[in-house]
Amino acid sequence: MNSTYKIALGLFLLLVVSLAWLESNEPEPINWTPSFTAKDKIPLGAYVFYESWENSSPDSIIKIKIPPYEYLNDDPQTGTYFFLNNKVNFDNKELDDLLNWISRGNTLFISAYDFGNNLKDTLNIKMESYISQDGFRSNPKLNLVNPELKFQNALEFDQDLPALYFSKIDTTNNKILGTASFGIKPEEKVNFIKVTFGEGEIFLHSTPQAFSNYFLLKNDNYRYAEAVLAYLTGRPILWDAYYKAGKTFFSSPLYILLNNRPLKWAYYFVIITAILFVIFEGKRKQRAIPVVEPPVNRSYEFSETIAQLYMEQGKYHELGLKKISLFMEFIRSKYRLNTDNINEQFYRDLAGKSEKSIEDTKRLFESITKYQNSQETDKSGFYELTTTINSFKKYG
Repeated sequence: MNSTYKIALGLFLLLVVSLAWLESNEPEPINWTPSFTAKDKIPLGAYVFYESWENSSPDSIIKIKIPPYEYLNDDPQTGTYFFLNNKVNFDNKELDDLLNWISRGNTLFISAYDFGNNLKDTLNIKMESYISQDGFRSNPKLNLVNPELKFQNALEFDQDLPALYFSKIDTTNNKILGTASFGIKPEEKVNFIKVTFGEGEIFLHSTPQAFSNYFLLKNDNYRYAEAVLAYLTGRPILWDAYYKAGKTFFSSPLYILLNNRPLKWAYYFVIITAILFVIFEGKRKQRAIPVVEPPVNRSYEFSETIAQLYMEQGKYHELGLKKISLFMEFIRSKYRLNTDNINEQFYRDLAGKSEKSIEDTKRLFESITKYQNSQETDKSGFYELTTTINSFKKYG
């Protein structure tokens, strides 16, 4: 590696180190990924909600880490099945099992932005997204309808997240429990309902961020979660740990490295350095392999040398005979004709394939026969034969 490459590599490494250092010292950006898992402490995790609930009722919460279909078909416990996620979508068989379990006197609580088309069709409800007219902001102000639980001032979630509400409900079976107000001029929309199903109940809540770490730790917002949970007291809680947007456990051994900003950039820097080493120093170093030229075909030069020897010794007749032999070989290889029997049929075949007249073909072979029968030939006779044969080959 010459000095220019070394300087360029050094500058590049310096640049990479500088960028890695600057990036590692930047403040950690807030992770607004919707997780809603009991272990996540990010803004939209459910660590605070779950821990507070479990501490207040340590014996009433049971974590369910398998799909509802498996749990409900294996001697399920009675109680309230609690789902908290950005989206909950049951398949048809799973929903049938869940509704059968509810109809026997159990309770289902779901807080999500979407509940799946099959559940919405079954309960005859529809949902819509609120779109604000003042900069597309949709910060909901949450409240309950029950006078004993209603807040004097609605509790606001001050971040712009999806704003879903119930645009249609079946008033014969559904009861409105809570509302969400949107916009500068508040527009109250239904976000919390109760549906009677058989001997059981279904609670649907369309603002899951109300149970997030960010909302509960701000001011007195925890009162909203307490008020909602007042509808679920007195029964065991089956906490769903399966339908979650975030991971409930970390399978990658690199989680510790990648979750710590300085360690993450140190890891990336090691990988980049290894790649650069492979590119610039991983080449096999050895002497240049010399180029060996293949042997050159010298048959033409050899033939030319032999011909010169014949001509210097005046052996024009012998040289002409060899010329005739080569011409006969030419006819055999190119036109696929047998030269042992030169007769009328041979003349016709050769004339047809070479596109010559029969008369020209006969004159050529008469000249060849005459030359073969003569004992001695001078230089002019040899040149005359050569010209005749070459002319036939050239235009044949």
